[in-house]
Amino acid sequence: MERRYKPQEIEEKWQRIWRERDAYRTPEDSEKPKYYCLDFFPYPSGDGLSVGHCRNYVPTDAVSRFMRMRGYNVLHPMGWDAFGLPAENFAIQRGVHPRLTTERNIATYKRQMNMLGLSYDWSREISSIDPGYYRWTQWLFLLLYKRGLAYRSIGSQWWCPVDKTILANEQVEQGRCWRCGSEVTKVDLEQWYLRITDYAQRLLDDLATIDWPEKIKLMQANWIGRSEGAEIDFALAGQPAGERITVFTTRPDTLFGATYLVLAPEHPLVEQVTTPERRAAVEAYREQARRESEIERLSTEKEKTGVFTGAYAINPINQAALPIWISDYVLMGYGTGAIMAVPGHDERDFQFATKFSLPIIEVIAPPSGPQGELAEAYVGEGLLINSGQFNGLTAPQQATAAIVDWLAERGVARRKVNYKLRDWLISRQRYWGVPIPIVHCEQCGPQPVPEDQLPVLLPEIEDFKPTDDGRSPLARAPEWVNTTCPVCGGPARRETDTMDTFVDSSWYHLRYPSP
Repeated sequence: MERRYKPQEIEEKWQRIWRERDAYRTPEDSEKPKYYCLDFFPYPSGDGLSVGHCRNYVPTDAVSRFMRMRGYNVLHPMGWDAFGLPAENFAIQRGVHPRLTTERNIATYKRQMNMLGLSYDWSREISSIDPGYYRWTQWLFLLLYKRGLAYRSIGSQWWCPVDKTILANEQVEQGRCWRCGSEVTKVDLEQWYLRITDYAQRLLDDLATIDWPEKIKLMQANWIGRSEGAEIDFALAGQPAGERITVFTTRPDTLFGATYLVLAPEHPLVEQVTTPERRAAVEAYREQARRESEIERLSTEKEKTGVFTGAYAINPINQAALPIWISDYVLMGYGTGAIMAVPGHDERDFQFATKFSLPIIEVIAPPSGPQGELAEAYVGEGLLINSGQFNGLTAPQQATAAIVDWLAERGVARRKVNYKLRDWLISRQRYWGVPIPIVHCEQCGPQPVPEDQLPVLLPEIEDFKPTDDGRSPLARAPEWVNTTCPVCGGPARRETDTMDTFVDSSWYHLRYPSP
């Protein structure tokens, strides 16, 4: 008896039998318990599968087969995340239209997956470039738009000069594009966003409902970044009454220890408060900060830098005049873009104050008693000192409540909850993506495409390469761009940005169960 394993003979035979018997089709069987084994669907942006693909797909195939043997009705589907930068760049490198390279790559990937013997239900195969699929991507966008959760806004965004498109914060790694590695810059453009910040608390609460490792859930919680604190108003010295800087702080109990304020370089009040003799230094620093990613700016290993604006603000609790600085360790997108710096009890503020010889005041004494001159920031609990009528209160609990109440009675503070989470930037100035179903009318403004006109098809154009002017290649297709307004019937122009590929993949798991 031949005992040698001959994969080309044996595997091809059984793969043929599986195909003929449609062995892995998931029946609509309500009697068996259900098990959904979901793989991420890959970018078909290479000549074939890699070992990395196999590392993902082989273990889930083993799980699927195991659960079938245990009597479960297993749904184990596969599809293709076929729009986006990876597929488009692959096509540009080969000088071929992305539809051709993408469809060819899909065929190769599928053939190789079958050669591996992966037990997918191919009757449920999906592809994000299929109009039948992206019709519903557009439908979801319109649903969000009609509910006020999709909106346009002008903002300072990361621009990749090689890929020639806007990048989200999460797509910038150490000041470089996540995809091509080129150095990115900041530009001001009007972009489309999804208002995911409306769901920040729900996202945080629902972490308790998922069976994930605690380490991963902690990373998610830190990414959402809930902070409880207060907004406090500091009047601007030498400015008209009512002019103020509002800071957000999680430690109102340390207000007597504030010795300076810090504005984000992008803060709108920077220009107003900067004195003429400090303007050149401030502008140079702001330009430097524009070239840094948020991850770089928040790095604990980065040396603290900053510039004095020449202006002062008044501490509302003791009327002390505090110098106003700008520094890149403060972000405009978090809180109010301004902080009160308490170097005695915050490590970043201590580093900054030490470097620039700014005062350091101890206002929380540890259980062992006041320390006098601080060698480092004390961030633990204790009793308030050097804090006027609030001395002796426990910090942060009693002291926070008492100080916020005192300030609120005088109209200069409010309790506030903030999140680090930002709204999702989904605009891309590229061709190979889902068209955003909006038209722009001079009379009626932006208008959603009627649902009965979905999908808005991506046109076939020859010149699909990105441009340097920040416009999508679709802007060069006048026969597609020019249309009529669904409200007044007058001339209108289609939105020419396309959606980020992660919009396509945000809901694909819902498509498989309803093919």
